[in-house]
Amino acid sequence: MNYRALGKTGMNISEVSFGTWAIGGAWGTTNDEEALKSLEFAINQGVNFFDTADVYGDGHSEELLAKATKGKEDQIHIATKFCRKGDIFDPNNYSYETVKAYCEDSLRRLNREAIDLYQVHCPATEIIKDGQVFDVLDRLKQEGKIRHYGVSVETVEEGLMSLEYPGVESLQVIFNMFRQKPLQELFPIAKEKEVGLLIRLPLASGLLTGKFTPEHTFEEDDHRRFNENGEAFNVGETFAGLGFQKGVELANELKWIADGRDSMASAALRWIIDQDEITSVIPGFKNSRQVKDNLSALQTKPFSHDEKQKIQSFYEEKVKSFIRGPY
Repeated sequence: MNYRALGKTGMNISEVSFGTWAIGGAWGTTNDEEALKSLEFAINQGVNFFDTADVYGDGHSEELLAKATKGKEDQIHIATKFCRKGDIFDPNNYSYETVKAYCEDSLRRLNREAIDLYQVHCPATEIIKDGQVFDVLDRLKQEGKIRHYGVSVETVEEGLMSLEYPGVESLQVIFNMFRQKPLQELFPIAKEKEVGLLIRLPLASGLLTGKFTPEHTFEEDDHRRFNENGEAFNVGETFAGLGFQKGVELANELKWIADGRDSMASAALRWIIDQDEITSVIPGFKNSRQVKDNLSALQTKPFSHDEKQKIQSFYEEKVKSFIRGPY
C-alpha cells in the first residue's frame, strides 16, 4: 500500500481507500457479515481510511465501521459527513446546536472520542458562500469533537468557494473518466493551497467496470434505479450525471483501457491515482472480492501520455455534452 498526505492534516492515508455508502444502504441488498469481512480484509491489506456519512443506512455504515475498527482507532482514520438528515437549504440546519447534535450522534455510532475528518455533506451552494458553518466547525474543533474538517461538493464552483476558507483541509469531489472538469479548474488550486482531495464515484456508479448491458435492471432500493434522473438527490451522484443507457454506450467505447491491465475497473482507478494532486480514491464495495479488485489498481500499469490524451479527448468530444445537472 502507498500512502499520501491528506493536505495539511498530518494524516497519511492509503491512496486507495473505501467509501461505505454501499454497505450502509441504497445500493441494493446488503449483508452485514460480508461487509465486516470486507472491512477486515481491506484493513489487513493496509487500507487506513474509510469515508462514511450519518445518512448511509441512517447511520448503519458508521456502526459497521465502529465494529470493524474496534481497538484500532489510532490506526484507522474515519471521515464522516453531516447535514443531509435535515433541509440542506435551511441555515438553521447548520447552526452550532444542530451540527453539534449531528456530530455527537455520529461519535456515538462510531464509538470514538473525536472524528478524524468531519465533512459538510453536499450542502446548498449558498451555505458554502455564507460560510457560517465553518465557524461552527472551528468551534467543534476547539472543543475536541473533531480533528479536521472538509467539504463534499457537487460542483467545481462549490469546490473553489470552499477553498476560500482557511479551515477547510479537504475536498471530496466526483471525478472519473466521465467527469474530468475538476482536473483543469479545481485540482491545481487545491494543490497550491495544500488541501487534500478525496475522489468519490470513481467508477461512475459501476459504469466504468464495464459489466452492465443496456437491459440491466437494478433493485428497487438501489439509487441507480430511483435516482437515475435526479428524482431523490443530485443527478450527478448517479452514473456521473449520465443516463444509464448513454453511460453503458460510452463505457463500451472505453473498454480498451483494460488492454494490458487487470480489468476495466482497475484501469479506471489507476487513471485517477495517476493524478498527483489527488490524495485518495474512495470506491465503494459490498464484498471482499470487490475490495480486492479495487486494490488491484495499485499494481495496474499506469497510463501513458498518449493514452491520457486519448481519454481527455474522449471526454471532451463524446461525454461532456451529455452530463446533466451543474458540475
